[in-house]
Amino acid sequence: MRIEARSLAGERGGEIIFSGVSFDLGEGKGLIVTGANGSGKSTLLRIIAGLLAPAEGDMVLHGASEDYPTAQAACHYLGPLNAMKPALSVNENLAYWQAFNGNAHLDITEALEMVGLEAIGHLPFGYLSTGQRRRISIAKLLVSWRPVWLLDEPTAGLDRASEKQFAALMEAHMEDGGIVIAATHLPLGLEGVGELAMGEYA
Repeated sequence: MRIEARSLAGERGGEIIFSGVSFDLGEGKGLIVTGANGSGKSTLLRIIAGLLAPAEGDMVLHGASEDYPTAQAACHYLGPLNAMKPALSVNENLAYWQAFNGNAHLDITEALEMVGLEAIGHLPFGYLSTGQRRRISIAKLLVSWRPVWLLDEPTAGLDRASEKQFAALMEAHMEDGGIVIAATHLPLGLEGVGELAMGEYA
């Protein structure tokens, strides 16, 4: 499986903020998207995820299957918001997303162990600290399998230990044949990944 961007352009408020963005990533590969605020990093991820339409260009999934017929269907998207209901417990939130996304991967208990929060599954999501909320959202990536992880400032709110833990999870995902595309201002601790500097496409 490969995911390819062909001459993508993105707009905000009717104005083009980047154009001519192309890349081609195969299994086990990663891409770090960098650039100043306003350069279009988040917009690019949302276009890849199918949440925004590109102003120009398109996304292509090579090796599409019944489970993943399009590039968008192959993606998990972790945005700035955690997409969890505060009144529901951690377990209930993760169970919802696992059922919604299908293709169950890790069970909820195991996913919580992977982010070091196995003891809090019974707590309402709204009771958690900022860092704990982010780690639960990372666990959401683990309960259903998607080949492509789209990560927008994924380490926001994490301490150093959690950053290292998440780097290990990203490395494991790529070792399993997954693809990681992450927009970030901060080093993610990943080796051997490509970089896309959005300022060059503004």
